[in-house]
Parts: sequence; C-alpha cells; structure tokens
Amino acid sequence: MSSKCVGLAMVVVSLLTGSAWAQTAKFPDQTIKMIVPFAPGGGVDTAARLVARQMQARLGVSVVVENRAGANGTIGSKVVQGAAADGYTLLFSAATHVISHLVMNKVPYDPITDFSPVARVGEAPLLLVISPNLPQKKLTEVLDAARQTPDKWTAALPAMGAPSHLATLLLAQKSNLKLTMAPYKGTSPALVDVAGGHAQILLDSIISLMPMAKTGKVHPVVTTSARRSAIAPDIPTASESGLPGFTFVSWYGIWAPKDTPQDRVQLLNTAANEAVTDLIKSGAFAAVGIEGVNESVAQFGKYIANDVAQSAELLKGAGFKPE
Repeated sequence: MSSKCVGLAMVVVSLLTGSAWAQTAKFPDQTIKMIVPFAPGGGVDTAARLVARQMQARLGVSVVVENRAGANGTIGSKVVQGAAADGYTLLFSAATHVISHLVMNKVPYDPITDFSPVARVGEAPLLLVISPNLPQKKLTEVLDAARQTPDKWTAALPAMGAPSHLATLLLAQKSNLKLTMAPYKGTSPALVDVAGGHAQILLDSIISLMPMAKTGKVHPVVTTSARRSAIAPDIPTASESGLPGFTFVSWYGIWAPKDTPQDRVQLLNTAANEAVTDLIKSGAFAAVGIEGVNESVAQFGKYIANDVAQSAELLKGAGFKPE
C-alpha cells in the first residue's frame, strides 16, 4: 500500500474514532426521564428518587422521576418499552417487573427480551406486620393462631408477583399455613386495611412499612433479613424467631428499552454504581433500610435469570395460576 493510501486510511480511522468518541461524549446532553411504575411514597419510589438525585450529580444532567402507576406495574413499564432506545427514558422497578409474565395472563411486553438491564442498585428486607388489635405479638404466636383458625387470617398482597406476594407464599409454604390472600392496588391501601383490622398480615418492604410500625398503627413482628436491620435493631429476624432459613429481599434495578446502544448502557451502569457508592457512604441508603448493590450489566442479567427461575419454582409449588 502506498504512503498516500496509508495516510488516507489513517485519516478515515481517525475520523471514525473521533466520531465515536464525540457520540459518546454527547451522551447525556439532555434530561433523563426515570419512570417508576408505582405510586409515589412506596419502597420503589423512595429508592428511585435517591438514586436519580445522585445519578444527576454524576451525569451533569437532570434525572427526573415520573410515576406511572397501574396494572401491576405494567403501565409504566410499557411507556419505557415503547420509548426511543437512546438512554433518555429509563425504568426503575423491582423484582415485580421481571416476573410479571409469571403472574399475569396478559402482559403487553416481554419483561426480559424487551428491555436492556442497566444496573441492580439495592435490596431491602421485608417486614412482617399484623393488625395492632390482635393479641399475638411473636411470630410463633401468629403462626399458631393462623394454623388453628385460618378463616380468621387474611394476608394483604400489595401487588401480584411483588416480593411481598412471593414472600407470603414462601411463609405459607414453610409454616404450613392456609392463608386467604387478598390482592390490593399498592402498599398504601393494603397497609390501611391491616391497620384497621380488615386484613391481618402484611409482608412488604421495610422501607414502606417502618413509618407506620414506628407509630404503632401496625405491629411489627419480624424482618426477613439474614441479620437485624440497622433501622429496626429491636425487631428480630424470622430466622431467630422460630422460622430458620426464612430470608427474602426486595431488590431494585434500572432498565432501558431494548436495542439501547451498549456504550450508553455501560455509561449508565457506571453512573448508577457510582451513585450507589455515594449513597452508601453518605448513609442515605442505610437510613431507609436499603443495602446498596454494585453489579456489572452482565451480573445483573444473570441475577435476573436466577430470580425468575426461583420465582417460577415457588409459584408452581404454591399452585399459583396467573390471572
């Protein structure tokens, strides 16, 4: 090849490389919208707002949280699935998202193939609470009473397929309980009914339930963590309260529409991991009971696959049929 051709080739390569770097450098250069498919105030919303605020500081552009609640989280997720695959519209959700096809007959997308995993950012134990007017206080007392008079014990389910739902199924399985399970449209109405005595048991994110537990409007029984939570050191774990091995966490993650360029996904993953590190160091996560998670895109993908497989097995064992 002549020196002239070599020079021309080098110019072309330089231009292409420069173009690629320029394209990467331009992202992000506008507001990023983070869709939360649940109502404000819940565990997912709380986690999303903490992460969005810190990612905004890292990325140098606004990261705005937008709540699009309804249909077991599928309305907001559908918005993201149909958005441009440019990294400017993200989904912030929980385990509920990846198993929606296991608990619903009609889901308007494939939760696995129609989204690009970006980052898993945290997890939190669940808290088991009961109505404050019940005489039982300890887990063994609750389980004994529920076995003896199952018709008097109803478990409130904030969302089908949510960690609360799966944890309640696991509790029933491990404790040989036959609970009546009542689905609700979110944590707030479920919590209100438990506080009022219309339902007796609720298992949900410690982030969502702790405020009412602290005021005595519901009675906290146990957490589902392996060790006592830093925000509830006086509440025992299920494992130390007569139910060995009963651990369960709610986890939170970020997704982009499928076909989002991998360089953008990677950049968002890095920003999310840095945001989590900041939130751990500042104590902001610990203050609400979240344990931060730092994972690569590939690690998040593997985690999803394992979680879906375990959830499918639990639902099958419980004889659950999608509605």
